[in-house]
Amino acid sequence: MRVKRLAAAVLVALLAGPVCAGDIAAFSPIGFSPDGSLFAFEEYGVQDGSGFPYSNIYAINTVDDTFLPGTPIRTRIENEAAGVGEARATSLAQAQAWIAKHRLADHPGQIVAFDPVSEVGADPHHIRYRAFPAEPAVGEPFTLQIEELEEAPPAACKDVVKVVKGFRLLLTERDGAAVKETVYEDGHVPGSRNCPTGYRLGGVMTFQPDNGDTLHIALVMVLSHGFEGRDGRWIALPVRP
Repeated sequence: MRVKRLAAAVLVALLAGPVCAGDIAAFSPIGFSPDGSLFAFEEYGVQDGSGFPYSNIYAINTVDDTFLPGTPIRTRIENEAAGVGEARATSLAQAQAWIAKHRLADHPGQIVAFDPVSEVGADPHHIRYRAFPAEPAVGEPFTLQIEELEEAPPAACKDVVKVVKGFRLLLTERDGAAVKETVYEDGHVPGSRNCPTGYRLGGVMTFQPDNGDTLHIALVMVLSHGFEGRDGRWIALPVRP
């Protein structure tokens, strides 16, 4: 009887766990333009608190780190009974014209490193990888590192958090050689990050244009105060090491 009670308690804890968790968006790459000047990806999930499914599509100019005009595309279906598939289909339908125009589906790139929040033991601020997926390995490793920064919260966040976090992205290894170069640094934390409380290096993508150097894309997860826990959303930063 005691064993049965213990098993039941464990089952209840497992079933209850996700209900008390924040909303960590899934990441899905869409692709690159042939010359690597454009990269697009989708994040999607179900909002904690409301239970509404959403899908956001971002298209980034990798030369000047700006958004393609008309993006991001943000879809949220304000109906708990709706599925994530409906939200994703709505966003992708809106993006289809420029996905086809820039031939993004023909150039998917490669995910060369990926570190989800569920992975145990990984350093959330450090990621080491090779630029090409091959066996035996080709080339020497690259390393990216995040340093978190703090600033006073804006009015919209002051009752939620004591400080908001920004970040600096560093390249600390290039093709096996130690370096220390700042790839990106926040001048000011954008309000669109929703009172960020931390960051993690979630992965790296690479793409080799026909005429040009290999492009690296750092996938940074923004962690922010959510309704039931910390929420996670994605930022893609172009890196040309």
